[in-house]
This record gives sequence, structure tokens and C-alpha cells, in this order.
Amino acid sequence: MEKTEFEKTAMRVSFVSIAVNMILSVFKLLVGIFANSAAMISDAVHSASDVFSTIVVIIGIKISSKASDKDHPYGHERLECVAAIVLATILAVTGLGIGYTALTKIVSGEYAALAVPGMLALVAAIISIATKEGMYWFTRISAKRIDSSALMADAWHHRSDALSSVGALIGIGGAMLGFPILDSAASLVICFFIEKAAYDIFKDAVDKMVDKACDDETENALKQCVLSQEGVLGIDLLRTRVFGNKIYVDIEIRADARETLEEAHSTAEKVHDAIEKNFTKVKHIMVHVNPVKI
Repeated sequence: MEKTEFEKTAMRVSFVSIAVNMILSVFKLLVGIFANSAAMISDAVHSASDVFSTIVVIIGIKISSKASDKDHPYGHERLECVAAIVLATILAVTGLGIGYTALTKIVSGEYAALAVPGMLALVAAIISIATKEGMYWFTRISAKRIDSSALMADAWHHRSDALSSVGALIGIGGAMLGFPILDSAASLVICFFIEKAAYDIFKDAVDKMVDKACDDETENALKQCVLSQEGVLGIDLLRTRVFGNKIYVDIEIRADARETLEEAHSTAEKVHDAIEKNFTKVKHIMVHVNPVKI
């Protein structure tokens, strides 16, 4: 996939995300204030954090899409992972802030003084759930199409916001039924979902930065592809590592020891070209030929 297409898709999705989150955060904040709902205000803060995190995603994708240079001969793909880690950190801090505020209200024991949310807060929660779930699928589909970890992280940010709105909906509904403490309890549930999303995003980004190997399914497919090439008698070694959203492959193949250097080189080229053709995520392939007497 051309980097221009990668950037265009990522930028389009990101700007739509920013616009939706800005409108939604202001809407939920106003509703939370006028309808006396702490859960809705917490949800508004979550949506507002999405705006900043999407800006981080834009910066990360922009930098990671730069071509290789003298100082970065392998490219800049890992910088997208850095953006995802920053996003996860923002998400985690936001969640802890919401959780702390909710816990303070719960342990205070002054439940009678808590305000009961109005019907407007309930309607806003439903609108938020539908909007954020829609944004999750819109962003997720685009992230999978261009294979962007930062954009996928942003998609899960949308999903965590949708789940937090479900918590807000339950809390607001419970408070309206005569249990005002449930509004604060909903904020605590929102905190849990936010922290879970932050952990998943952080772990995925770190895995891509520490040269983690590909999954077994991908490695097995690589082996089958290599073994199907003419002149390959076997595989002595296969190493893979995930570099940002790309894969690097080092492989040692067996070839007839009686082949000339030119013939062995041709076999290695066949392996290289086959992997490059069938595995679009593979960016770099190193093929070493081991002679075998037959």
C-alpha cells in the first residue's frame, strides 16, 4: 500500500474522529451540568480526552510515514507505536481521575446530598452509545485496511467511550429510580473500562517495539510459501520480528551443494520475491542459503 494512501485514510478518519468527539464532549458536558449527572460529566471528560489522543495519533502516523533516511535506515514505523503508548498513558490518567472522583463520593457516605440526574442525561447517554459505537466500527475498519496500530488504538478508545456511556446509562437510570449513589458507581465502572482499554493499547504497542515474533499462523504460512519454491530443499532457520506495523524476516534455506553461485542466488531470489508478493506486511527479507549434499 502506498504511504500516501495510508496517510490519507488515517488523516480522514482522524479528523472525523476529532469533529465527532468535540461535538459529543460539549453536548455531554452541558447535559451533565444541567441534568445534574456526575456520570455524564465524567463521560464528557472521556470524550474530550479522545480529541487530544487523536491529535497524538495524527502526529504519530505523520512521523511514522516518513521515508527512510541516513539516521533511520529501517524507516520510522516504530514512532507510530510511540504515539499509541502516549495515547494509552493519556487514557489511563483520564480513567484514574474519573475513578478517584467517583470513589471519593462513594466513601463519603453522604448519599442523600447527591443530586438525582434528569431525563435529559438518560437520552444523552443513549445518543453517546450509538455515536461512539458507530465511530468504533468506522475507525476499526479503516485501521485494519491500512494496518495502523495507532488508528486501531483510537478505535478502541471509541469503544471504551461507548462502554463508559453504557455504565453512565445504567447509573443514571438507577439514580432516577431512587438510588443516587449509582450515578457515582457508574463513573467507577467507566474508570475500569478506560483502564482496560489503556492496558490493551499499551501492551500491543510495546510488543511491536521489542521485536516480538509473528504469530504461529503467519510463521507457518511463511514456511509453506518458502518450501513451495523450486530449489528449496528445506528450512534451517526462520526468524520474524514485528517492527511497528511491518514484519522483518530472516530465513536460512537448504539448497543443493552442487548448484553454482548463480543458481543458489536465483533460488534465494525466488524465495524473496514469493514472500514479498504474498505477505504485504513484510518490509524486509534476508535469505541465506546453506549447501546440502544430496
